[in-house]
Amino acid sequence: MKKIPASLLSVATLLLHVLAIPVFFLSFILVYQSRWMTQFLSMNGNEDMFILNTLILTVILIAILCGSRIPITALRKRIHMTWWKYTLWSLAELVVFACFAALYMALMYGTYGYFPALGQCLRITFCILPYGYVIIPLLFALIRPDEPEAKEEDLIRFMDSTGRLKLVIAHEVLLYVEAKENYIKIHYLENEQAKEYTLRQSMRGIEPLMEKHGIIRCQRSYFVNPRHVTILRRDKEGFIQAELDVPNVKSVPVSPKYYESLSKIL
Repeated sequence: MKKIPASLLSVATLLLHVLAIPVFFLSFILVYQSRWMTQFLSMNGNEDMFILNTLILTVILIAILCGSRIPITALRKRIHMTWWKYTLWSLAELVVFACFAALYMALMYGTYGYFPALGQCLRITFCILPYGYVIIPLLFALIRPDEPEAKEEDLIRFMDSTGRLKLVIAHEVLLYVEAKENYIKIHYLENEQAKEYTLRQSMRGIEPLMEKHGIIRCQRSYFVNPRHVTILRRDKEGFIQAELDVPNVKSVPVSPKYYESLSKIL
């Protein structure tokens, strides 16, 4: 399934979720004031309790969204978030919020059981919050409906040792290039999936092409695209590895000779 737009996991979207959705939730309850909702939150007619409980539930919602969205935003470069995963994640947020809201309401009522409160909180949650969860992705879809086509100068044209054109890809989808005897293996993304292409060529032969597109040498047998490097780390043997932002793609070795130049770019 297609990966969600990167903008949906950006810091701006995080702030939008944490602020806009609770404001929508609070406004909906206070303005609409459905009879059954008001009766439940006011604890059978207490206006002050209605306002207090609505504010407390809004605070709980903010806490749930922060606890959920901050980690996923921080790890956005290391996870492959497709639409169905994002949908399940969002549904989980709603259910967790309903569970904590029910716990609060059950404690406040005293004689009101947890599961009756949970039923009411689930009803409130799924009557209000899905609107915000649907509107935000739609707004981003309208603002950025399609990925822009790669410009001619952004295309990397790989030719074999005889000068014949073999592969053309945008520079942002290239992950890394590794040498294999008299060949090179080009690792890149296609439809969000990692692919590789074997080409009869040398590392020296493609070096000017790599430098032109900002793909840097990180080891004698490797070029890496710094746009996809998330972190440089040392393995158990003490060798430096560059981890990429694509799941199930191996880390790329970095020699001490090139470590400083790569770390400066990152």
